[in-house]
Amino acid sequence: MGKDQDFPVSVEVQLLAGGPTGERSTANMCSPGTEVFRNGEMVKGHCFNSASQTYRGDQWVRVEVEVLGSERVRHNIDGKTVLEYTNLQIGGGNVSQFDPAVKKDGTPLSEGYIALQGESHPTEFRKVEILNLAGCMDAKAANYKSYYVHRDNATCVYGGGKK
Repeated sequence: MGKDQDFPVSVEVQLLAGGPTGERSTANMCSPGTEVFRNGEMVKGHCFNSASQTYRGDQWVRVEVEVLGSERVRHNIDGKTVLEYTNLQIGGGNVSQFDPAVKKDGTPLSEGYIALQGESHPTEFRKVEILNLAGCMDAKAANYKSYYVHRDNATCVYGGGKK
């Protein structure tokens, strides 16, 4: 991200609390400089809401975000899927002062950084866990995991600790 760039080219999972009245979902998505698809169609707006309930006051909410590269992102709250989108790619607006050599529209957004940010109100995180979904996908290896979705068989360990 350039020094004068206003927002990173990214996908944001917005954690929002509800006020004393009215409804306000959480785990919504905004996409500065990024385009995503839902149900096979490109999303027209910059942000869209999840199907979550409104959470008010000081309560713990378990949010899980499953990111499968540029293929799919799923937002879950308390074990229930509240939002899903696919085909993440660089493109669109809502970001300025970017380097055109970096923001190459149409390029899959398949990797990047994870940032936690409290934008407008105090936010506490009880536990943050990151699970790498890349690894040995050979079921004969000692370090095989059924949840891997990206093959990295160079990491496979076979009998006696040998790769």
